Amino acid sequence: MSETVQNRIARLLSNSGRTLSAAESCTGGQISHLLTTVSGSSTWYLGSVTSYATAIKEKVLGVPSRTVEQFGLTSGEVAAAMAEGVRALTGSTYAVATTGLAEGGDEHYPEGTVWIGVTGPAGTKTRIYQCDLGRKGNIRRFANVALQTLAAYIEKDLNK
Repeated sequence: MSETVQNRIARLLSNSGRTLSAAESCTGGQISHLLTTVSGSSTWYLGSVTSYATAIKEKVLGVPSRTVEQFGLTSGEVAAAMAEGVRALTGSTYAVATTGLAEGGDEHYPEGTVWIGVTGPAGTKTRIYQCDLGRKGNIRRFANVALQTLAAYIEKDLNK
């Protein structure tokens, strides 16, 4: 059986002594759920902030209101700020964040659009991903793609 992405992340972090946190908007805790299905995750997973409200993104995660106003909630800039904010809040080595539209589109993006932010010692990276699987399917896919993006980031960082 192939290794799940959350088990891959667990192996990477357990072997390196590094830690992880998450900031989730459109995934609503799905990333945290997947990570905590791994036995022993409390040794490397510090926690998360599920920030649906803009005020929580700004007050808890430190996303600048001007970033939200200039780029919109569904943006690489907000995803990056969320990841950096939760990393600073928890003191983790790495962080992952998601912000997007699991349901309903807007003037910039269709339904099924997510911006993923990952950050750590190698800096902050963002990527956009789109799918059309309905609300629940989009959330599941967003979380999985975010974890795949994070795993690739961690592997690259650890192998430099």
